Amino acid sequence: MPRYRTILIFGAPGSGKGTQGKILGKIPGFYHCACGDVFRSLDPASELGAEFLEYSSKGQLVPDEMTVRLWHESILKTVKSGKFKPERDYLILDGIPRNVSQAVLMETHIEVRRVFHLSCPDRDKLVARLKKRALRDNRLDDANEEVIRNRLGTYDNESKPMLHHYSGVKRHDIDASMTPLEVLHCILQGLLEETGALKAP
Repeated sequence: MPRYRTILIFGAPGSGKGTQGKILGKIPGFYHCACGDVFRSLDPASELGAEFLEYSSKGQLVPDEMTVRLWHESILKTVKSGKFKPERDYLILDGIPRNVSQAVLMETHIEVRRVFHLSCPDRDKLVARLKKRALRDNRLDDANEEVIRNRLGTYDNESKPMLHHYSGVKRHDIDASMTPLEVLHCILQGLLEETGALKAP
């Protein structure tokens, strides 16, 4: 089966990758898939759903193999339903792959064409943004600064090495502290470059 043409939106928690992914997913020719949405849509009565709950209910991380299996089953459903048409659409991913192990497991399914790295070296800005988001969405546990800084530490240790893993892929480093509109403008420029290259003789 051919691999899905994929665009990765990559960045630390609070960098705005979910916001950008959702906007891009509204544009014809692109389908957005966020890892969190895959988990939230699981049927707890299904075999995979029950397996996922076994880990999440104990506060444990879902193993990489299971995460990729859940993601792939979810994508196959969207293809079957016609929501995602791989022959026409680019797949926009955010939140997955989360580490190099997942990236390796997903190589049989995706062909990463561009990486948009939403970079924000100022951790205090990210902490403030995540606190604000947690209060807005009524996720009070996420407003705890220690929890937030732990999540950022996990990102630095586990997720950031993926930038090296995808070093052979065209990467756009974008300042995530800009306004969402400015960030979107930078991403769209890169996507126009990508889709234009496809049409070139």
